[in-house]
Amino acid sequence: MRPTMRRSTEPRRRWAAALGITALVVTGGGLLGGPAQAAATASVAVDFPTHCIPPPIAGIPPIDGTTTAQITVDNATPQVGDTVAVTYTVVVPAASNPVDLALPADIMTPTGKVTLGGAQSGDLTVAGPKKNPPVPGKGAFPSFSMTGTFTVTAPGAITLSPGDYNIHTSYIMELDTPCTVTGPPAPVSETVVATGGGQVNERAVQLSAASGQAGDEVTVTGTKFTPGAGITVAGRDGDAQTGDTTTATADGSGAFTARLAVSDPDTTGIVAYEGGAWDAEKGAGPLAYTVTGGGEIPDGSQQLTTTVRAGTLSMTQAGDSVQLSGVDFGRGGASTGDLRTVTVEDFRGGPAGWSLTGKVTDFKGPGGARISADALGWTPSCATKPGSPSTCAAGSAGAVGSAGATLASTPDGAATGGEFTVGAGLSLDVPAFTGAGSYAGVLTLTLT
Repeated sequence: MRPTMRRSTEPRRRWAAALGITALVVTGGGLLGGPAQAAATASVAVDFPTHCIPPPIAGIPPIDGTTTAQITVDNATPQVGDTVAVTYTVVVPAASNPVDLALPADIMTPTGKVTLGGAQSGDLTVAGPKKNPPVPGKGAFPSFSMTGTFTVTAPGAITLSPGDYNIHTSYIMELDTPCTVTGPPAPVSETVVATGGGQVNERAVQLSAASGQAGDEVTVTGTKFTPGAGITVAGRDGDAQTGDTTTATADGSGAFTARLAVSDPDTTGIVAYEGGAWDAEKGAGPLAYTVTGGGEIPDGSQQLTTTVRAGTLSMTQAGDSVQLSGVDFGRGGASTGDLRTVTVEDFRGGPAGWSLTGKVTDFKGPGGARISADALGWTPSCATKPGSPSTCAAGSAGAVGSAGATLASTPDGAATGGEFTVGAGLSLDVPAFTGAGSYAGVLTLTLT
């Protein structure tokens, strides 16, 4: 419950609360409040420099301090293929609330990342519950813990180091205090030694954020799924699936991007899987995710929601035949024309770019006469529709041939997509004294 406040003192209290919450994450080192798990014998508390950005309402500059943290695991000697549960505990020792205003219980929701190194690399998302004891005025701040899991994919020593973390507070207003590791990575706090080398499910997912208010969207990206497979992205509460779901399709490399609106307050993790139901052999996750609050509908109001559906990568052509200019027997030379306009629409969303390539067959004429495919050259062009996230680039001028060449492309990026108009000037170099008659070749375009 929030304390009753007089109207005249609410602004002062709001500022004091913001200042007090900020101090929680910027103090110095010390020892953990509780013992490490017995199975994680290599676990040690480590100190590392941290750069924290207080909420803007606090009106104070970023603070560079020292964080003491410890990482523990439930299994320090896993087999390849095992799932390891990780706990990342941040401690703020010998710190006091700088104001006289007491802070209530259960207002803090922590999220963060653990950095893997050694035999396995990457970042593990962790999240903690919205739970903390009350903090009296000028009193010491508590520690907090975050949890997550990862699947062991390689044998050997795997190191775990504390990474960036964020404190979300829900007291009077919603506030965030992100803290980043200065000069990462932080020192190693835990090491697990994996053995074995059997078949491993290498499917993996990542989240754009580890927490959000009810109704917020989180971007989920996946890799090493079955190319072309239908993917379900869903919220999880322990072993049960929540009502937060969406779908995507893996591209030719097995990657996908989906945006999941998380509204169910019971969602504590996010998974992605192939097929009609969760299967650990054909899925990835769960990655920890915390619903921090929000989404309440005031009396007399109606909540409006909508969904933006991911589309496809496609192309259309203005026609399927091109008449090149004629040349004279005995003289030969350039037989020219223009490729029928190709329109590329990339409505998938996500980070993947695209490439449009072409290859041509030999030109067949009367009596078995041929003009080599290598005699066809092009000068590509590509225009991007205004407002498109991506910008297309035309391929290089030169021979097309049977081996093929790039007509146009866009690069991978944080956000891609758009509409593009592609064309090319064509020129077939006809040798002198090529037999008279009509010659035809097939130019095939492939969009990937």
